[in-house]
Amino acid sequence: MAVDRIWSYAPDSGHVEGQDLTGFTVAAGDGTLGRVDREAAPDGMRHLVIDTGVWLFGTSVLVPVGVVTGIDPRARRITLACTGAEVKAAPRFRTDSETRDPAYLAAVGDYYHRLQPTPGA
Repeated sequence: MAVDRIWSYAPDSGHVEGQDLTGFTVAAGDGTLGRVDREAAPDGMRHLVIDTGVWLFGTSVLVPVGVVTGIDPRARRITLACTGAEVKAAPRFRTDSETRDPAYLAAVGDYYHRLQPTPGA
């Protein structure tokens, strides 16, 4: 996956432009992570902010849309090409201002770019 593609949905992901993903369940290769709280695209760095509920001590995580492998609008479910452990190991998302911080987003993009897709995800 090219670094510039980490911020874009894959053509075969099922994404439809303008589709509101808020509230969709997000699943990694090893289980459910949480629900989409919001989607943003500052400077073309499109990503999802996922509310993990109690899974990760009630925090949110930021995931570039390039790791989305599937969107099922009927089930309101998004599948990622990584595991929950990989999401947990990503650069920590602390404040909403980070969704507009180019240095933070670059670090997140670099981290996810280096991950290999999870088989069967």
